[in-house]
Amino acid sequence: MSKPKALVMKPIDNVATATQEIAAGTDIVVSVDGKMINIHVTEKIPFGHKVAIRDIAAGEKIIKYGEAIGAATVDIRPGQHTHVHNLGGLRGRGDLEKENK
Repeated sequence: MSKPKALVMKPIDNVATATQEIAAGTDIVVSVDGKMINIHVTEKIPFGHKVAIRDIAAGEKIIKYGEAIGAATVDIRPGQHTHVHNLGGLRGRGDLEKENK
């Protein structure tokens, strides 16, 4: 059995974390709560970066390790690199704190 190329830590996660660089066009399999999910990676995913494992709508929270780490700034398709180019942070955002008061 080969080493997984990406890991999903919690069943509610909508991204997997790459355990090695993944080339665009690679098919990977991730385990989500014991269920194997096939993902066609459409963009290069650097080691330690995130790849979407399902559709994520613009504005939807990005969930990694069971925690919201940001929100999608655009619609994200499974297999896409999920990083600062399509993810906005939710923590330490004084502008959002002012809006919520």
